[in-house]
Amino acid sequence: MPGQARRDQCLMVMLVVSVIVHDRANGRVVLLRRGDDRPFAPGLWSLPSGKGAPGEPITHTAVRELREETGLEVEPQALRLTHVTHSAESPEAPEGFVVLVFAAQEWGGDPVNAEPDKHSAVAWCDTDDLPTDFVPSTRYALQRYLAGERPEVAVDGWGDA
Repeated sequence: MPGQARRDQCLMVMLVVSVIVHDRANGRVVLLRRGDDRPFAPGLWSLPSGKGAPGEPITHTAVRELREETGLEVEPQALRLTHVTHSAESPEAPEGFVVLVFAAQEWGGDPVNAEPDKHSAVAWCDTDDLPTDFVPSTRYALQRYLAGERPEVAVDGWGDA
């Protein structure tokens, strides 16, 4: 039938994590500004994020990416799933990608820009004054989390889906 994938074809989507480090007591979250030369969302603020690696549990991906980008340490069991986004495509994922957004309210260390070749800044940002130049789908996930809304699955870039 036209428009249907054959049963022997596989859809290969990229698996990505984002981590909300939330200092609830001081009303702030850790954000990073993507470098101007990045293929996806150049120059925009976002959450610490990264791609899954083969054979790596997704919570370990979140721990690894947070440490690699910000120097912060978090335990896998301290992560809580807060949002899922299925995006249609990006320069690095022509067949789409799925982002699992986790939140952590317990962490160790102070945030630093541990990957200055990828990010121009890493900073604590006031939850009541988030930057406006923000990756839209990530800002949406963060705002839902901060509003205390239950996790949802969102689609991005799929037209009217």
